Amino acid sequence: MKKTWKKAATVLAFAGIALSATACSGGKAVVTYKGGKITESQYYNKMKESQAGQSTLASMIVSDALESQYGKEVTQKQVDKEYNKYKKQYGSQFDSVLEQNGMTASTFKDNLKTNLLTEAALKHIKKITPAQEKKAWKNYQSEVTVQHILVSKKSTAEDIIKQLKDGGDFKKLAKKYSTDTATKNDAGKLPAFDSTDSTLDSSFKTAAFKLKTGEITTTPVKTQYGYHVIKMIKHPAKGTLKEHKKQIDNQIYQSMSEDQSVMRSVIATVLKRADVSIKDKDLKNVLSQYVSSDSLSK
Repeated sequence: MKKTWKKAATVLAFAGIALSATACSGGKAVVTYKGGKITESQYYNKMKESQAGQSTLASMIVSDALESQYGKEVTQKQVDKEYNKYKKQYGSQFDSVLEQNGMTASTFKDNLKTNLLTEAALKHIKKITPAQEKKAWKNYQSEVTVQHILVSKKSTAEDIIKQLKDGGDFKKLAKKYSTDTATKNDAGKLPAFDSTDSTLDSSFKTAAFKLKTGEITTTPVKTQYGYHVIKMIKHPAKGTLKEHKKQIDNQIYQSMSEDQSVMRSVIATVLKRADVSIKDKDLKNVLSQYVSSDSLSK
């Protein structure tokens, strides 16, 4: 989420000023002091010379182009859903995280909307092929449900495994030993997940997928959080590609969204369709990371 905060902060910090500066004649003062003033045109000229100012303008152009072409595909309900997900994740710290990143609830929602618009553009411009689906299907694991006990020491995890082999109750042991406060009072149960899940450690998922329903890991599973003892509650058969096509396609698009070259090409296509015209010659290269200045309207 840190990337999301940083991107939003950069895009929105100067947006209002950049817009007003280009819209006015330049004579109006934005700051006055004894012996002088700073006008909109002076501020605008300084801004357009700076990397931050040019980056802001590029982000504004991209956001507007996305809104123009895909605005009907993103609803306020979708934006609010994403917003509430982050709010729940950060809990009581949410407002302070917003403040630390120089953002408000409104500006963060604007950034989330831009992300959703980018996702819509990706799915519209890049079509998934049957070959890509077949390749992804080979490594796909269907949704499973597990319980786990998390501890800081390997020896503690080994002792818990021994107790379970001797007939110990997983629920009671989770409540007694687990350091995962979110699950320890619910028998260590985690929300169901498949191989496309990005919230769990890869070592954890690999160990879990090897288990059959009712099985428990015979050795502790080490992750960045500590040592886990995992019990498989439900591990259904893999099924068919047709049954899991939606999950597979989402996984492929997620992979694409993390590929900078793919996303640059998507944004380049959006900008070319927008027929962007850079009027200020000093800003002709502001979109150079996406398209060449020669391809833009003059």
